[in-house]
Amino acid sequence: MRIYISVDMEGITGLVDVDDVQPGGRDYERGRLMMAEDVNAAIRGAVAAGATDITVNDAHGPMRNLLPEALHPAARLIRGKPKQMLMLEGLTPQHDAAVFVGYHSRAGALGVLSHSFMGHEIEDMWLDGRPVGEIGLAHATAAAIGVPVTALTGDDCACTEMTEWDASVRTVAVKYARDRFSADLRSSEEARAAIEKTVTASLSVPPKTPAVAAAPSTLTVRWQSASIASTLLGIPGVTSPDSRTVQAQGTLPDLYRLFGVWMHVAASLTNQPPYC
Repeated sequence: MRIYISVDMEGITGLVDVDDVQPGGRDYERGRLMMAEDVNAAIRGAVAAGATDITVNDAHGPMRNLLPEALHPAARLIRGKPKQMLMLEGLTPQHDAAVFVGYHSRAGALGVLSHSFMGHEIEDMWLDGRPVGEIGLAHATAAAIGVPVTALTGDDCACTEMTEWDASVRTVAVKYARDRFSADLRSSEEARAAIEKTVTASLSVPPKTPAVAAAPSTLTVRWQSASIASTLLGIPGVTSPDSRTVQAQGTLPDLYRLFGVWMHVAASLTNQPPYC
């Protein structure tokens, strides 16, 4: 059984503030160790379910947050950037299931550290008219590759967002949002025990291969800056229904890859690195 684990940071046990998740933050070094512990709990759960091949993708910010020496030896780590497939780098049809660890809710939600890919730069996103953030877009892309998502961990808002997108995905709330930068925390031991148990349970029943839509999808992104939208119109196939919104049609995962290009363009215009 081949398992793929995508790891973000905002939804990790105990983390609530930018200083916890961004390099240079006063608690970042502690945060990356907390990240490793949540990932290791998921790896232990996968091993208990019979996984023989585990790939972990560091999917947050600079994508080199996880310290290789802190990772469970049963897993291989994809680390660093650039990555054409962003949070899903290395995911292939040969994987039997995907697990999302440390994910967060989309822009506009009152979840811990909520945003969609680029912090304040992206105001909202839609996939085929349905509001979407990192959770929904990664789930839809994994499905298009042919890999089911079986489990997700994060705060309660992220778990709700996942359930609304796909109720079959098992979720673990490691904290409960009080506001965007505050939360009611589960103890680290309790949260990680729940992660391990839930991942094992989610993989103990053979996951169903998702149906792949044959028709092209439409990805729509509304930016804070009209300048970003205007610049993106230089990319073939990109249209603009209004001054701050761009959209494109295509099949996933190609749309996901194209969106990564949009983020790099936006980063060059704002002097901010693209992050997730």
